[in-house]
Amino acid sequence: MTETSNRPDTGKKGTTLQGRRGTDVPPGQRGNTTVADGVVAKIAGMAAREIPEVYNLGGGVARAFGAMRERVPGGGSGVTRGVSVEVGERQAAVDLQVVIEYDASITDTAGDIRANVINEIERMTGLEVVEVNIAVNDVHLPGEEEPEEERRVT
Repeated sequence: MTETSNRPDTGKKGTTLQGRRGTDVPPGQRGNTTVADGVVAKIAGMAAREIPEVYNLGGGVARAFGAMRERVPGGGSGVTRGVSVEVGERQAAVDLQVVIEYDASITDTAGDIRANVINEIERMTGLEVVEVNIAVNDVHLPGEEEPEEERRVT
């Protein structure tokens, strides 16, 4: 079984899965594996978006800044917009801000999001997810689209 341990502080948060050493250890268990906080956040964001009733992630301000950031070259894809994580030695906690489609059951959708996020993070990283907190910030109404920013030049 792999154990986790602290790694030297490199300025980037994450966790290190400690492997075993020696020639008597199978090759797949030799060495260390480091999982950064950003990786866990991306997994959580993608897992939440897999639920059909989720329209988007992030609050109004986060979505507006995310849309601007996506237009800047190298600004990122916004997968982690509305996602915040804390990653410890063996555990992770996730906070999500979501926008849900109108007419979806909020409690059922939150349960589906929570289950999918926990399953994916635990499957992909081996970390135990201790909690997934969900804040429903808005409901997307049929026919309502994100406002386009006014272009200054054509």
